[in-house]
Amino acid sequence: MNQKPVWEDRQVKFDIPAIYKTLRSGERVLEVFDCVEDTKGNSGDTGRLLATNLRVIWYSVTSHRFSLSIGYSCILTMNTKTVVSKLRGTTQALHILGVGSNSRFEFIFTHMLANTKHFAPIFDIYRLYQASTVYRELKLRSSVVVAGQLQVLPQEQLFNTISGVWNLSSDQGNLGILIISNVRLVWFAEMNNSFNISLPYLQIASVRIRESKYGPALVVQTLETGGSYVLGFRIDPPERLGDVYKELLSLHSVYTETPVFGVVYEAPVDTERPPSKTFDDIEELESGAGGEINSKFTAYLTETDDGSTGSGRKPFYCKELGFAMESLKEGYTVKDLWDVLPSQ
Repeated sequence: MNQKPVWEDRQVKFDIPAIYKTLRSGERVLEVFDCVEDTKGNSGDTGRLLATNLRVIWYSVTSHRFSLSIGYSCILTMNTKTVVSKLRGTTQALHILGVGSNSRFEFIFTHMLANTKHFAPIFDIYRLYQASTVYRELKLRSSVVVAGQLQVLPQEQLFNTISGVWNLSSDQGNLGILIISNVRLVWFAEMNNSFNISLPYLQIASVRIRESKYGPALVVQTLETGGSYVLGFRIDPPERLGDVYKELLSLHSVYTETPVFGVVYEAPVDTERPPSKTFDDIEELESGAGGEINSKFTAYLTETDDGSTGSGRKPFYCKELGFAMESLKEGYTVKDLWDVLPSQ
């Protein structure tokens, strides 16, 4: 069972060759931002920013030697600022403060074009990552079991529930229930549900059957990122133990090929203006086959009898409209002023 530890969400790395082609299995690109500059490290170099379910990636589109990989678990703070310059106009900059290899890093990604895509989706994806740690991290004595029922995850499928399983972590052992799903192994004590463990396949280094002072036992060892624990479970009879062992090996192998990281993101749909509200339609109306907009109305508003603004003409009763109005200027009729738009 040779599983490479997932580093993409846990490390900050620089200048990975062809980084956009080396996404690991199960990693998905959720958002793409074009024409983005790595302002602190590669100022003036046009690049592309990717938000996956594990990390933020930036790479130069002009020189593939330059790239960044920032795992979500390395991010300390993240915010945006509005940037105004004579060259680019009003754009947006994404500031990320991260930590990796006992060092702190500050990254600034700036849109190179004005009025471009907002960075808000990155914040949404990051929050989804933070809310789905149970898919990726070992949990001890957590609230994964409530009133004897496992809190099933949105992308989780349960395959087997085995009663009468002894957890051998203590001298006397604890009797409980073992649950096997497509993403993790869960055990909890029957008498005390808060005494439990949720172990994602992502953190399992090996699974084997070994002899213990309690007889044959299922032994699960976690990766260093999972605490380097050695967990033992006794399952009777031995035939049943063998079946559980084979099932775990099979599910772990499937998971290794197609891991589930738990970040489910749907990009928001942009709302478009109704066609009748667009400027193109107004321009088409002004110059289309239907005729020109009535220019006499505009002329009437600006023209006066003596060439100045205002007139002081006396009102009269207009039969066509049914109310009193100012006397019309010479050369104009009520129809000239009423039909502002041409009839179709």
